[in-house]
Amino acid sequence: MSSNDAPRHRIELGEPSATFIDSFLVGNGTLGAALRGGAGTEVMDLNLDTLWSGGPDSAVVDPPDPATVVRLRQAIAAGDHAEADRLARANLSDRWVQAYQPLARLTWAYGPTPEHVTGYRRTLDLRRATASVRYRLDDRDHTGGDGEHTDDAEAGLDVFVSAPAAVLVATTPAERGVSAAEPTPDPTDTQRSALGVGRSAVGFELHHPASITEDERDGARWVVATGRVPALVTPGPGEVVRYADDAPDAAGTVAAGMGFAAVACVEQTAEGARLLVAAECGFRGPDQRPSADVGSLTALARARVEAARGRTTADLRAEHESDHRSYYDRADLDLSASDDPAAAAAERYFHLGRYLMIAGSRPGTQPLNLQGIWNADPLPPWSCDWTTNINLPMAYWPAEPTGLADLAEPLFDLVADLADAGRRTARDFYGTRGSAVHHNTDLWRFTAPVAGEPKWSSWPSALPWLAAHLGDHLDYGAEPGAGPDAAARAALPVHRAAVEHTLGMLVDSTTGLGQQDSAGPLVVSPSSSPEHTFVRDGHEYAVDAGCAMDQELAAEVLGRFLALPAEDGAPDDTEGGAPPSDEALAARARDALERLRPVQVGPGGDLLEYETERTPGEPGHRHLSHLYGLYPGARITETRTPEHFAAAREALRLRLEHGSGYTGWSQAWILCLAARLRDPALAERSLAILIEDLSSASLLDLHPAEWLPEGWVFQIDGNLGATAGVAELLVQSHDGAVSLLPTLPPSWSAGHARGLRCRGGHVVDVAWRDGRLTEATVTAGGPRVVVDVTLSTSAVVRDEAGETVATIPVRPAASGRVRLAWDTAVGGRYIVTSGQV
Repeated sequence: MSSNDAPRHRIELGEPSATFIDSFLVGNGTLGAALRGGAGTEVMDLNLDTLWSGGPDSAVVDPPDPATVVRLRQAIAAGDHAEADRLARANLSDRWVQAYQPLARLTWAYGPTPEHVTGYRRTLDLRRATASVRYRLDDRDHTGGDGEHTDDAEAGLDVFVSAPAAVLVATTPAERGVSAAEPTPDPTDTQRSALGVGRSAVGFELHHPASITEDERDGARWVVATGRVPALVTPGPGEVVRYADDAPDAAGTVAAGMGFAAVACVEQTAEGARLLVAAECGFRGPDQRPSADVGSLTALARARVEAARGRTTADLRAEHESDHRSYYDRADLDLSASDDPAAAAAERYFHLGRYLMIAGSRPGTQPLNLQGIWNADPLPPWSCDWTTNINLPMAYWPAEPTGLADLAEPLFDLVADLADAGRRTARDFYGTRGSAVHHNTDLWRFTAPVAGEPKWSSWPSALPWLAAHLGDHLDYGAEPGAGPDAAARAALPVHRAAVEHTLGMLVDSTTGLGQQDSAGPLVVSPSSSPEHTFVRDGHEYAVDAGCAMDQELAAEVLGRFLALPAEDGAPDDTEGGAPPSDEALAARARDALERLRPVQVGPGGDLLEYETERTPGEPGHRHLSHLYGLYPGARITETRTPEHFAAAREALRLRLEHGSGYTGWSQAWILCLAARLRDPALAERSLAILIEDLSSASLLDLHPAEWLPEGWVFQIDGNLGATAGVAELLVQSHDGAVSLLPTLPPSWSAGHARGLRCRGGHVVDVAWRDGRLTEATVTAGGPRVVVDVTLSTSAVVRDEAGETVATIPVRPAASGRVRLAWDTAVGGRYIVTSGQV
C-alpha cells in the first residue's frame, strides 16, 4: 500500500514494480502505458483502446432452432429445471467474444542500471497525471563525463501521456541526467529491438509477429514496430490464438486481425533526454473491415511524434496538465483533518478512481474494459472484455456523482451500438422485437450468448442495465450546452429497444403465457441471476423465471421509458415491418409495469434472489444481483419501500455471513450497498478490506486468479466502484432529497468535499467536524431543493447575500433524519449551516 504520509493526491512507493499489477498507469483514453518504475531502465506495457483481435464477422453467429426458447419457457413453467438448463445450453452460441490486445512492451534505458541506489521513490501524481521515478547514486555507480567520480546526484524520469498531443512523453531532466549504458537484452521468445541515442537505448518487445525498423536522423533515434494482432482468440481449456496470413485488399483492409504501428523517438533536448511515443491501429468501426495498411498507420503515428518534437517538454507538460486538471479539479475530497490512516487511504482511493477514469475514458474513445485500457497479455483473463453483468456498469458508477459525466460518452456510444447490434440476437434467440445483449461484448459489438454455461451466458438483460446509465444521466442533468432534450433523444432509442425485448420476455407467472395472452402477474422468462445457481434435489441449476435482478431491471427500464418524451417509431425491415408507435408501446409498457410481479421477501425476512425461496449454490456468492434495487438502482429506500429496505439489509447480511466480497469489485459493491443502508461500520470495514487486502501496492483493484503466477489480476471496476461508494457515503440524492453525510465512517471525523453532483443537477460542497455537519453549499440545478440532514442538526439556510431563506419540512424522512425544502434560483448558491440541538 502507499505510505500514509504521502501527499493527498500522490501515491508514493519505495521500490519498483515486479509485476504488472503493481505498475503505475498513465493514459489519455486511447494510448495507455503501465510503468514499472525501474532505476535507470523504465519498462512500459503499451496499449491502444481499439486494438482487439478479430473482425466484424466475429460477432456473427448461427441462430439456434427457434423452437428451443419455446420449449425452454415450457420447461421452466413446468418446474423441470434439468430440462430448462439443458435447453438453455442449447440456446447458446458456439462463439466467444474477442480479446483486448497488448500493443508492445517498450524499454528505455535512460541511465545506468545501478547497484547502489539510495532514496528511491516512484510517484504517481494524480493531480498532474504524471508518473515519476527519483533515486540517488553514490560514486560507486556513476562518473562524470571525464571519467572522474562525481558527487552523489539525483537521477530520475517523468512520464505522462498527453491527450491534446496524442503522444507519450518521457523525460530525464538535464540537471538530473546521468550517462546511459546500453541494456543487456534478456532472452525472450518475443520480437525485440534495442536502439540507442548516444548511450541511451530504446527497444520494443512484441507479442505479435512484427517488423521492426530502426534509423537515426535529425539528431534523433527512431524505432518503428508494425504488425497484426490475432484474427481469432478463443479462451478456455482449448485456448486458441490464431494469426491470419492473408494480404490486405486494394483498400488495405482485411477480414480480421487488424494492423498496428508503434513509433518511438529518442532525442536530446535543452531540457534533457526525451522519449516520444505514438501509435495507431487499423480499427475503422465495429461493422467495418479493419485496416492492415501498416504504412499508412505508421505515417499517422510518426506525424504525431514529429509534431511533438517541434514543442518543448515544458509546453507539452503544461498543456497536458491543464487538460487533465480541467476534469480532475471538478471535485475534491480532503480527509486530512481526520488525522487517521484509514481516512487517508480512503481519500487516496477516491482520487485514484477519478484519475483512472480520466486516463482511460475520453469522448471519442472506447469505454473502459475490465482493465481500463491497460493489458499486457494476448490471452488476458476473461478476454479483458466488456462484462455487462456488473463490471462495465460499475466502471461508470462514479461518472455522474463525481463530476465526470462527459467521460461516460464512450459508454453511451457503446450502448447505442449494442441497441442496434442486438436486434438480430433478440429475434434469433428469443423470438422478440427490440434488442438483446448478453453478459459479454467486445469491440465488434458481440451480443449473442457466448459458449459455455447458462449460469453466466444465459442472461439477455444487459441492455436494460446499460440503459439505466442514460437514465441516470438525465436525472443528474445533461452537460452545459447539451440540454435535457438532447440527452432524452439519445436515451429514447436505447430504451425503446430494451423495452420491446423486455415485453417479449414477460410471461404470466401462473400460466406461462405471454403478456398479451394473459392477465396474471408477469415475470421474466427465461431468467437467471448472474453467474449464480440454486440447488434442487442435490443438483445446481441456473435458469428460472422472475429472478430478482431481472424483475428490477424490467421495472426500471419500463418506468424510464414511460418518463421519456415519445416519438413515432420508424420502419425497421429487419424485424418484419414497422415497429409500434411509442404511444402503443407505452400502453403495453404501462400494463406490464402494473402487472410486474414484485421481488419477494422470504420467510426469514430477506430479499429473495429467485422467484421463490431456493437454496443458493454459493451462499457467499460474489454477485449481489438481487440487491440491484438498493444499489445501483433507486427503487428500494427506507421512505418508499421500508419492507424491502429491511429485507435488503438482511439479504446482504446473509451474503456477508457466508464470505461474499472476496473480489475487489464485489467489495466495492458492498461499500455502495452499505452507504445506501446507512451502515457506517460496514462501510468502513468494506473499504479496509478493499484497500488492504484486495488492492495491489499501487492501489489497483484485484480479482483472485489462481492460475496466474501472481495469483491476482487487475480489474478496474473495483477502483471505480469504490470511488462511487465514497461519494455515496457523503452525499446521496436517489430518494427525492439531497442527503448530507448519510453514512459517515467513524474514522472520518473531520473533512470536506467539493463538487459532488446530485440528481436534479444540484452540486454540493460539504464540510464536517467531530462527525457532524458544519456547512454545506448547494448550487441549485432546478427551482427547488430538498435537503436531508440528521435530526440533531439545527439547519439554517442562507443565500449568497447572507439572507436567511425560508424552509419548510418535507415528509417522509428516514429514521433519524429530517427534510427541509426551499425554492431556489437556478445556479444560485445556498449555504446550509448547522448548530447542534
